[in-house]
Amino acid sequence: MPKDQGLVSWKDLAPGMYILEPGNSVKFKTGDWRAYRPVLDKEKCIKCGMCYIFCPDLCYKKDEEGYFIVDLYYCKGCGICAANCPKGAITMVLEEA
Repeated sequence: MPKDQGLVSWKDLAPGMYILEPGNSVKFKTGDWRAYRPVLDKEKCIKCGMCYIFCPDLCYKKDEEGYFIVDLYYCKGCGICAANCPKGAITMVLEEA
């Protein structure tokens, strides 16, 4: 179909069709595609912050007790936090529909 019949050239589209400005990912819920979610066992946790350090999406925040709690709004379920937890305090659990 020619351009004059309603189609827009790919050259006129924004790259990625969604990300129009740098740093705008905080505006979008990105955790809804995960298959597994991290669950913290506070009995095992030593509050070392390794989950915070290794999380590629910066999903962890420190709470008032000193624990690093995941923000499931952004967590993609990669499991890097669980793999790097020295005490095995984080387990990956199948996300329920």
